[in-house]
Amino acid sequence: MTDTSSTPPADLVELFASAEVPARLAHQVAACLGPGAARELRDNPWRLLTVPGVRPEQADFFARRLLGGEAAPHDPRRVGALAVHLLLRAAGDGHTVTPAKSLLSALEAYDPGDAVEAVRAAIGAGEIVAVMDEASETELLGLASLAAAEDTVAEGLARLTAMADPLPPADGVPAEVFEHGVSVLTGPPEAVEEVVRALAGRPGVVVTAATDRAAKDVGGAAGSRGGVHRLLEPGPDGYARGVEHPIEADIVVVAEANTLDVERAAALVDACMDGTHLVLTADPAAPSSLAAGRVLGDAIACGVLPVVALPAEPGGAIGRVAAAAREGGLVPVDPADREVVIVPAGEAREAAHRTVQLVTDSIPRALGIPAEDVLVVTPARRGEAGADALNQALKARLNPGPGPYDAGDRVVAVTDLPLAAAGEFGSVVTAKPDEDAVEVSFPGGTASVPGTSLRHGWAVTVHRAQGARWPAVVAVLPGEAAGALTRPVVVGAFSRARRHLSVVHAAGPELARAVREREEPARRTRLADLLRENLADV
Repeated sequence: MTDTSSTPPADLVELFASAEVPARLAHQVAACLGPGAARELRDNPWRLLTVPGVRPEQADFFARRLLGGEAAPHDPRRVGALAVHLLLRAAGDGHTVTPAKSLLSALEAYDPGDAVEAVRAAIGAGEIVAVMDEASETELLGLASLAAAEDTVAEGLARLTAMADPLPPADGVPAEVFEHGVSVLTGPPEAVEEVVRALAGRPGVVVTAATDRAAKDVGGAAGSRGGVHRLLEPGPDGYARGVEHPIEADIVVVAEANTLDVERAAALVDACMDGTHLVLTADPAAPSSLAAGRVLGDAIACGVLPVVALPAEPGGAIGRVAAAAREGGLVPVDPADREVVIVPAGEAREAAHRTVQLVTDSIPRALGIPAEDVLVVTPARRGEAGADALNQALKARLNPGPGPYDAGDRVVAVTDLPLAAAGEFGSVVTAKPDEDAVEVSFPGGTASVPGTSLRHGWAVTVHRAQGARWPAVVAVLPGEAAGALTRPVVVGAFSRARRHLSVVHAAGPELARAVREREEPARRTRLADLLRENLADV
């Protein structure tokens, strides 16, 4: 099966050419604003700020090119777009809502004029919603799409809870799965996978996960119907699965549900028909989703859904180091046991050098695990030992070539595509740099996609790696990324490995401090409160 992504609309390409905007942005803008992007941008040039990575000064430049002297700093269209931009930035940090005072204060840096009136206009236009946090009596602002998603999840979980009938029990599976419409199973990956595999393949059970690769990994070919994105059947107008065309299943099991952002969760819950039992499984110590929301954490924190902590004994060196990190500590590693190897490095450049050695030589030679089965994870994209630099070095050794992408490159999707969710790994079949098109083989088929939708995938951030496990993992912990080190990041890095874990340690005492003291930054969300409210009478 082959899917070919459409080229950007011609009128958008022409508009960007006339305004001296880089043509490479056209794919991203079309993806964000749809086929009417050119018309929308002519009406409001500052809508360019909805595109990830676009800065206010770039949108101002674009507006001046289109509007000339009419592009004024106090234009309500500009201020409203800036408010949405700031909320999108907050969503990038996981928040679904922001205190109104904080948003208005942040807007002052952009000379907004009457910011309050502009925000009111954005609320009136339906882009932003205002809600009151009753506990703190604080007015909160959020993107309408995220507010609607949290409402949908809360109402949907209440519906599933109310409509479910008990199902026959099964050995090796907690009774709560069969007795309740919604249940949460927590524990390390090994414990969760044991339960998921006990369910997979049973009649009426669907196992899904963040990606197709992850779903097949944990559920097997018999029990999995692909990752959540493809299970929901993406199409030009959104997901085909929903209230009118639900997933037909007695039980839907979501593996590594910590990867579920609130919008994907809303789509999944909407697609679960009345009577379906929804089971969220995950390691609560692992990082939260890359996108906005805290679905798993809020489902646990609300206190009104059944949560089962699965008993688990660490079954090997990888399990022991991950278990210690969950408890806030580090444990010594037996040098004779090659399941976990600590590789000291003095600084980031040396860490990068050691990483390339491990992937291309040491691990394949000593353990018989080929480079294609090794994933490198690191806390950040930037820096000498960040994912971008590591990918550049690994490509030079594993698959050198003249283009940004060449046949045989390992890549990872960074946006949702018709045949692959963000986070899905694939292999380049052919590349056409002059067309910004890359043909990629994904688990779900081959697709021609824009190069802007991909990054190289030999090395990824720890957050991007969540959802799937690999035979061997090289966890790079450089001192330059010490600020990004938290306990969940370390747990997430260690727990990606199945057979072998190499830790390239260049963080010095910051590693122990991070594991001991640093939790994941708190996310501002409404879902826990909404769940309590919606489930109060169920």
